[in-house]
Parts: sequence; C-alpha cells; structure tokens
Amino acid sequence: MKNLFISVLLLISVPSFAGSQSNGKAQFSAENIANFAKQVEHYAARQGARAFIISRVGSDPDSLPRGINFTHTAIAIYSQISLKSGKKAKGYVIHNLYQRGKQPHISDLVTDYPVDFFWGVHQLKAGITIPTPAVQQKLIEAISNGSNKMLHNPNYSVISNPMNNQFQNCTEHTLLVLNSAIYKTTNLTRLYANNKAYFKPQVVRTSPFKLLLGNVFVKGVSTADHGSKVKTATFTTITNYLNDYGLLYKSVTLNAQGKITSNI
Repeated sequence: MKNLFISVLLLISVPSFAGSQSNGKAQFSAENIANFAKQVEHYAARQGARAFIISRVGSDPDSLPRGINFTHTAIAIYSQISLKSGKKAKGYVIHNLYQRGKQPHISDLVTDYPVDFFWGVHQLKAGITIPTPAVQQKLIEAISNGSNKMLHNPNYSVISNPMNNQFQNCTEHTLLVLNSAIYKTTNLTRLYANNKAYFKPQVVRTSPFKLLLGNVFVKGVSTADHGSKVKTATFTTITNYLNDYGLLYKSVTLNAQGKITSNI
C-alpha cells in the first residue's frame, strides 16, 4: 500500500509546473541569483522597457508538459522604490499573483523585486516579453489604477482555463490585466469574450490519468473549469497573442551566461 501511494505521488506531475509561490528554497547561491536578476534588469532597461511581461522556471524543467517552458508569469513596471535607508531609487517592481503555500487553492497579489522573483528558480533563465511603447503605457496606467486588484479571483488552479473566471492562475491574471489595459475596461464579461475571440491558449499535453490524480490528490489543481481539452494561458501564448495583433516590441529568453534567444 505504501509503495502504491508513492507511485501515485510520482505520477502527479501537473502541480510541478506551478512555480507560482513566493519565497521558494534557493537552488543557486545568493550572489548568482542577484547577478542574474541584475542581468534581466539591465537588459530590460537597455530596451527602454517601462513595463514588460516576465517569466521564470520555478520547477524542474524536465517535469514540465511539452510546450510549456516557464512556470510563473508576472508584470514588471519601472518604478520609484523606497529603500530601507529611506532613500529613493528607480528599478523594476514585479506585480505577481502568487499561490499560497499552506492554502494552495487560494492566491494573493504580491509585489516583489527581481531578486525575490528569481529566488527559488530551478534554472537561471528568464522569459522577457516587451509590448509596444503604447501598450507599456497602458499597462502602467492599469496597474496604477488598481485594475490588477479588481480583476483578481483568489480561487486558484494551476491549470486554470483562461476562457472563464471559475479559477485563476498567474498567467491568466497577467492576460486579464494586459487586456484590461488594451481595452481600457475591467468588465470581466467583455474581457473573457475577447479571450475567446482572439487568444489562443496552450493545450496541456499530459496524460488524462495524471490530470485526474491531480484533481483528486492535490489542492490547487482542478480541471472543473475545462471541457474535453485542458487549455491554459502561458508566457508563450501571451507572447504569440501580442505578436499576432502587432502589439509586441520584442520577446527573448535570457540565461545566466548572457545568451539571448528570440522567442519569435
């Protein structure tokens, strides 16, 4: 019986691509994480990015379903930051939806900084998608106006369906805030109608058995909001969405060695 239980746990791979919790255990030295975070900031600054979409690899890459390359997505805004010394500085503030560690079926909106964002990653690799300057400005205004808070649904599922509001994960929330900025609305009916009309989600390519086990055994995993196919929003599908409608300036993947790979 014990061996059967262990086997069941090993089969449940769906939650492994969440990577959407804060304060994960560091897999790299503090110096390496800080250096990488600075690389990301410097790259974004060189592009003149005032607002961009950022992703990380918060789980073992080998455990991710095919076609899913990142596990957590958020919005970074160039902002004035109050330091502990009382001084002010300019830098990127990251606006996240994080899954609660002890209540994985619930999420919170949390702001942090690049070092915090990359603290628990399994790879020092970042997805960076920079919208056009006009969309960047709209994103800044949307965050400033609290649209991200108005659009937050705390009912969390790792593989939430971006075509309805039954559950929400970090990437669906990012997509909603992005579309709220573009369309200048927080009306959920309209936003989800636009998702259905224009956004192409990612099919989650993992076995139905694993999805069923995730539903049964793991809080924070549900397919109740899906039909016959399980589809979710990802960093890649958001990037493709912006590119399809002429709203993308640049999208790259950056690694710790400084290698920059175009995502489009």
